[in-house]
Amino acid sequence: MRDHDPASPQSTSRRSVPRGVIAGLAAVVLATAAGTAWWTWRSFQAQQQPQPLPTTAPQPTQSPDISQAPIQQTVQVYWLRSLDDRFELVPVPVAVTAPGQPDALVKAALEAMLQGTPESEFTSTVPQGTQLRQVEIKPDGIHVDLSPEFTGGGGSASMTGRLGQVLYTATTLDPNAPVWISVEGKPLEVLGGEGLMIDQPMTRQSFEQNFPL
Repeated sequence: MRDHDPASPQSTSRRSVPRGVIAGLAAVVLATAAGTAWWTWRSFQAQQQPQPLPTTAPQPTQSPDISQAPIQQTVQVYWLRSLDDRFELVPVPVAVTAPGQPDALVKAALEAMLQGTPESEFTSTVPQGTQLRQVEIKPDGIHVDLSPEFTGGGGSASMTGRLGQVLYTATTLDPNAPVWISVEGKPLEVLGGEGLMIDQPMTRQSFEQNFPL
């Protein structure tokens, strides 16, 4: 029998792989595993980060227009009181509900006057059925447009009285304001069958001079 020769090729081929090679391979494997783990951890962290929400500019809020809100205010409405053989214009405080704009307040005051007197001691010579068609406050004064009923019936005292009621009530906010009176959109030039001549615009001062009650 032939003895085994440790130096023979068969013995050399069966030798163990050198430890240095094994260590190198292990280092490569560990490095690869570590890189994979780091990449996985970073991906996980990215998924866990809260995504920024889209920002939208806040919409400006509109403040309510206080002047358009109906409020209760007191205005002076003018009716007539009989004194022997003449009339007297009497201011009466009346609570009205209207937007806080001058046009709306003047309109509310005139409409209250057209509804009739609240007390028996007062009277009105404005014909029943007279309606207020429009009120506008312009740079040149207060424009009041009435329905045709305003010109019907009554003598000179009645005409003068109703003219004063409209004029003084229309100037409840500004006693010095000029007033333009029209009927169905046409300037009022002559009032009544007796031909009461109307000069436009009118003021309280001009009324007292030209139309004594």
